[in-house]
Amino acid sequence: MELRHLRYFVAVGREQSFTRAAETLHVAQPALSKQIQQLEEDLGLALIERGSRPVRLTEPGRLIFEQAIQILERVDDLRETGRRLRLAERNRFRVGFVASTLYGRLPEIIRGYRTKRPDVDLTLLELLTLEQIAALKEGRIDVGFGRIAIEDPAIARVLLRNERLIVAVPLGWDAGRRAPLRLRDLGDTPLIVYPKGARPNNADRILALVRAAGVRPPVIHEVRELQTALGLVAAGVGVCIVPASVERLRRDGVAYRPLDEETALIPVIMSYRKDDPSPEIGLILDCVREDYLREGIVFGV
Repeated sequence: MELRHLRYFVAVGREQSFTRAAETLHVAQPALSKQIQQLEEDLGLALIERGSRPVRLTEPGRLIFEQAIQILERVDDLRETGRRLRLAERNRFRVGFVASTLYGRLPEIIRGYRTKRPDVDLTLLELLTLEQIAALKEGRIDVGFGRIAIEDPAIARVLLRNERLIVAVPLGWDAGRRAPLRLRDLGDTPLIVYPKGARPNNADRILALVRAAGVRPPVIHEVRELQTALGLVAAGVGVCIVPASVERLRRDGVAYRPLDEETALIPVIMSYRKDDPSPEIGLILDCVREDYLREGIVFGV
């Protein structure tokens, strides 16, 4: 039994005529009659009273007719559900990001993307860079904005830019001074790093930077997130090395000092699945380039 057998039978039952049913279905009447016979043979039941004008269904035929209508309605519902799911999948775009990118250009980039794609259901998820890689491979996000270059054969990465690092210090620390610091100036100061979680992460990068400069902080406080780190800075617990864009966050009790070190850079990296054919990947990358051009930021450097 195939769906066409049920459709043909329902058409005959509704039209009460093989001729009209054949016209409605755009098939030849002999072919229609053969399909009904095949259905009767498959069920082992006579569904139509032979020779009746107009066509009448047998008692079993009426029961099968009602069941066939319900089955065809369910099939139509299934097709409509599939259509809606395809549309929803096509119009959904999920972006992962690390918290520090919110103080950079990410909000402006997302606004530019929304302007170009107002019909897309855009979802933003805060995830560590390592978590973004897993989420990309599992299909939970479509693109990720992170800070760590993690090698994975399934993931493509684009360096958007390298951002300067600065030092968040307690407001009363060398009050009023804006002179650049060197890493060696931090040798006797407790250091706060973030995030505390899946490795490698930003904390690893900062610790490698200070150790390469020969600095050994007396105390290292490792916290889960940037906001907590800045809270500890405001409390005078220590200092924290952060991307320069974080200075846009005017946190009470926190001042920012430039860091005079050639290697004091942190990348902004966009990651996506290598086999992803979505045009949205290229579109959001275009939004990055357009935003950087307006702001005078050199892309990829």
